[in-house]
Amino acid sequence: MNPIDNILQKQPVLILDGAFSTELERRGCDLNDPLWSAKILMENPGEVAAVHEDYFYAGADCVITASYQATYEGFMKRGLSEVEASRLIASSISLALEVRDRFWEKVENRVNRPRPLVAASVGPYGAYLADGSEYRGDYDLDEEALMRFHKKRLETLIAAGPDILACETIPCLLEAKAVVRLLEEMPGVYAWISFSARDGEHINNGERIEDCARWLDNHEQVAAIGINCTAPEYIESLIERIRKETNKPVIVYPNSGDRYDAAEKTWYSDSSDVSYGERSLRWHKKGAQVIGGCCKTTPDDIRKIAAWVRPSC
Repeated sequence: MNPIDNILQKQPVLILDGAFSTELERRGCDLNDPLWSAKILMENPGEVAAVHEDYFYAGADCVITASYQATYEGFMKRGLSEVEASRLIASSISLALEVRDRFWEKVENRVNRPRPLVAASVGPYGAYLADGSEYRGDYDLDEEALMRFHKKRLETLIAAGPDILACETIPCLLEAKAVVRLLEEMPGVYAWISFSARDGEHINNGERIEDCARWLDNHEQVAAIGINCTAPEYIESLIERIRKETNKPVIVYPNSGDRYDAAEKTWYSDSSDVSYGERSLRWHKKGAQVIGGCCKTTPDDIRKIAAWVRPSC
């Protein structure tokens, strides 16, 4: 069964975690590296586990693994062997599963909430390039080449036993199609497809979100369709447009609202006086059923979502 539907039968919203890299940096990790957060799988996996634990205690029903930028190509470019790369990619899953199981062993953590999920992050091809193309989708690759890029990593992640795949920050429908075609070779595996968007209508390469949702709606292994790593002011419009084309759960986990200057590699604070919890309730009223946070969000933001989803906790 679709693991997202399983939780949505028990409560109105599945709560995702928030930003992973933000929390690693807060803990002193240096992510200024082409491997980004995947670098910490090599250097300090204990910090990866600690971030997952923080989000479970904040109320997350699902944590997303540190595999977004963990690829065979990226690790081997660093000088690791294929076997070492495989071990590190799989470790992103085993770390999260161990934290989830340890959390769930405690009876007090089971009150008024479902057993949490572990979602294996599958970043786009552009994340491996580390040149910003994940926010443009201007790849010089066809669908077959994208399938070849993703295939071995998907197989490694799935073999490690996550509950679901999180195919996220996808900038173009072509890449989503490549991933879905691979899923069809792997019966019983579910994934959500989450695009990054440039405005309230278009994903980052300029395609309309309605067209993406319409195509994905026909594929049973797509567990949810939505948006991440996008400015929060665009989310309500995007939800409405997705909802017109599918009855699948709509998933949203936008950025905090802070602005990123790619040239200076600096974040600028959001001046909005609306809390993330208030925004998330608006998204649910528009039709989102899976809600969390992306860049610059924190466990406190997830705690604010849990406060209205499970008010008796």
